[in-house]
Amino acid sequence: MKRATLPFLVLMMGAPAALALAWSAPAAAETGCEPAGEYGFVCGPRSAEDLVQIPGTDWIIASGMIADAPIYLVDTRNKTWSELYPGEAPRAVQDMETYGACPGAPVPGTLISHGLNIRAHADGGATLYVVGHGGRESIEVFDVDTSAATPMLTWRGCVLTPGGMAANSVASMADGTLLATIPLYHGVPISAAMAGYNTGAVYRWSPGDGGFTRVEGTELPYGNGIEVSADGAEFYIASSGAQRVLAYSNTNPARLLRGSKPLAFVPDNLRLGADGRLLTAGLDMNDPVCGDVAPDREFNLEEFAACPRPFTVWSVDPKTMEGEAIATSPAIKDFSNITIGITVGDEVWVGTFLGDRIAYRALAEAE
Repeated sequence: MKRATLPFLVLMMGAPAALALAWSAPAAAETGCEPAGEYGFVCGPRSAEDLVQIPGTDWIIASGMIADAPIYLVDTRNKTWSELYPGEAPRAVQDMETYGACPGAPVPGTLISHGLNIRAHADGGATLYVVGHGGRESIEVFDVDTSAATPMLTWRGCVLTPGGMAANSVASMADGTLLATIPLYHGVPISAAMAGYNTGAVYRWSPGDGGFTRVEGTELPYGNGIEVSADGAEFYIASSGAQRVLAYSNTNPARLLRGSKPLAFVPDNLRLGADGRLLTAGLDMNDPVCGDVAPDREFNLEEFAACPRPFTVWSVDPKTMEGEAIATSPAIKDFSNITIGITVGDEVWVGTFLGDRIAYRALAEAE
């Protein structure tokens, strides 16, 4: 049986939306929602590929990287979830000054949400950036209103990706500038990324620009998660093909400043925590049941997604690129295809691109 890693599973479609359209997650009621080892689950959210914490709250926003899935709101205190967008009456007020080139709000039911980024407002609330597939390839922008008992989203605009290429992750800066990873150029085969060849790059957009432009010097074998340093001087990328987390100067051309050692798992999304450390997560490369990841192998998409693998959530010091595991797990039958780990209070929360639940466990037990 030939298999590969999670990021390449997404890549082989050329557009992650194709993956979302091709698969349907099992219903939580069919498999149950009992804890597995040290992990509990919030069952119901489908393909929660990325997670962000709403600043100053205990709420998580989760994407839904599958057709007809909403953007989710997760209550980490009560371990419940609800639909955040579009809901029965999606709210939309386009910011024409900043996003006037956007053709309008997504048609309800067409947005497939992928990578997420959130930036707090000085006066409360936040802005949510969402990598969108489905009706268009874009970064969708939402206001997050936290003034009521339950947060609400209002769509504000979008920035289309260049040439309709599929982005994976997005990061934001204080002035509204966006950095997005395009992991696979049009026409580049999945085998190139698996063999370690550069298959995509980072693209930048600032308010007033006509569109995204490529950041030279950022070509990588599947640049996946991306984050910007608190002072905006650097940005960080999780390269799934190289199995490393890399630091770049926030310039164009960008300079590679430093990088982690190759990791024993395939890093996927990337999140900058309140403590200044980066969190990434992914599937372990070597497994006696599912097989080891090898760059010269082809793989079968259906077989890979059906075989649960062990996973790791990794904390990285961006100044030194040294890291340590804050959560690990053997294969869990009903929870695999791991993409993200974040900390909320004293818990670690873990998302997946293909599944029907979000996992959590006590952080103290993971250390």
